[in-house]
Amino acid sequence: MAIHARAELESRKERMLSEDLLARGIRDAAVIGAMREVPREAFLSPDMARFAYDDGPLPIEEGQTISQPYIVAYMIEALELQGTERVLEVGTGSGYAAAVLSLCAAEVFTVERIAPLAQSARERLERLGYRKVTVHLGDGTMGWKEHAPYQAIVVTAGAPEVPAELMEQLASGGRLVIPVGPTPHLQELVRVRRQADGSFKRENLCPVRFVPLIGEQGW
Repeated sequence: MAIHARAELESRKERMLSEDLLARGIRDAAVIGAMREVPREAFLSPDMARFAYDDGPLPIEEGQTISQPYIVAYMIEALELQGTERVLEVGTGSGYAAAVLSLCAAEVFTVERIAPLAQSARERLERLGYRKVTVHLGDGTMGWKEHAPYQAIVVTAGAPEVPAELMEQLASGGRLVIPVGPTPHLQELVRVRRQADGSFKRENLCPVRFVPLIGEQGW
């Protein structure tokens, strides 16, 4: 990438951090630091790279999207990570959010149902040096039992309800952040906490719009 193009991207990144994250209430220093460090343009096609730090979702392969930076930061902040957690991500997509997560947690396990996306994300994350991320091809609505329980779970697609299987894979005290709604394209972002007695406490965070969560316990 040409020097002037790189400088322009860095300028846009700093503007994104100040105007789209900090000005809108993102306060977690680890999240801000991770969003600064991870090159979002590296997770986009070359023709979309110049839009990497715009405040909006962008198209990726297989008809999917990469979420807007604010939503990525908001959802990760909502997980309340301390840096020691094992995290499950449902919906790998380009791998961008997994890369950000890997700088805020100890381990990231991410599940993608679309084989070409899983493969390209795996190769991209390895090439960029994100060693704490493990990509799995499968039905994300069923989680990944092999590595459960998780102290945090984040779902990057909208579900009709919170998948029971994901709730069961949540550790005591763990947090699950997921878009939930009655239609495939309009949801409320909710956070579910697993209490010490095994029960679950749910809170609504904000209205969102995600692609539908496809799978046995999704749409």
